[in-house]
Amino acid sequence: PSAGIKPINRHNSSFSPKTIMNMTVDPAYPGTAVERMMAVRSRVAALTSDDLNGNWANVRRRILWAGGLKDLPKSIPGQGYTGHSFNDSNHVDLTCMLDKENDNLNDGSVKQIAVGNLLGPGIRIATLPELGPGGSWSTCANGCDQEPPQDVAHVQFRSRIAFKLVWVPNPAFDRFALLDDDGEELARGRASEGLPSLYQRQLNYSIVKGSKYAKVVDAIAQEYVS
Repeated sequence: PSAGIKPINRHNSSFSPKTIMNMTVDPAYPGTAVERMMAVRSRVAALTSDDLNGNWANVRRRILWAGGLKDLPKSIPGQGYTGHSFNDSNHVDLTCMLDKENDNLNDGSVKQIAVGNLLGPGIRIATLPELGPGGSWSTCANGCDQEPPQDVAHVQFRSRIAFKLVWVPNPAFDRFALLDDDGEELARGRASEGLPSLYQRQLNYSIVKGSKYAKVVDAIAQEYVS
C-alpha cells in the first residue's frame, strides 16, 4: 500500500481470540500478520515465572524472543537496533505486520511521532523468521488511549498488537503486565536490577491511563496497596 495511511473509524473491531485464530486476514486491521501474531501470543503463554521475574535485562530478552525480535543492542538505530524495545515508556507495542506493510510511513496522522517514521529496514533485520510470515517490531504506544487506538500499530501499519507491555502503578512501579489488543492479560511479571528509569515507567502508565489498557494494571496495583 501507499505510504501515509489515514486513521479509520472502525466498528466491530473486537474479535474473540478463537475468531482471530481462525482468520487469515483481519477485516478490521488488514495489515495484521495474523498467523505470526497468534504464534507470538503462544510464546508469551509459554513464558515461565523465571522468564518474567528477576533481572530486567534477562526478562526483556525473553520478551523480545516471545515477540519474534532479535536482541540487537549494538546495531545502528534504523538498522535493526532493538535496545530501546520495552526499555522506555513508549516502544512497548509488539506489532506483527504483513511484509507489504513494513515500509508504510506516518503521514502525520499518528501524533507525537515523526512524520515519515520509516521502520521497514529495521523490521526486516530484527525479525525472527520462525514465527511465520510478516515482521515484528516494538512500535510506539502514543495514541493507544483513544478508541479506536490511534497509535503506530493501528494507524501506520493497520495492525493489531500482539501484546503491549504496561508498568503497574504500584508504589515501586516494578511490576508489569503483557496485554493483548483488547487489553486482556496475557502474562505478568516483576523486574529488578537495571529497569527503565522510574520516570519512564510512570510515563508508560500515563500513556494508557483511563483506557482499556489500564484496567488490568490498575487491578494489579490494588493488590499491593498497603
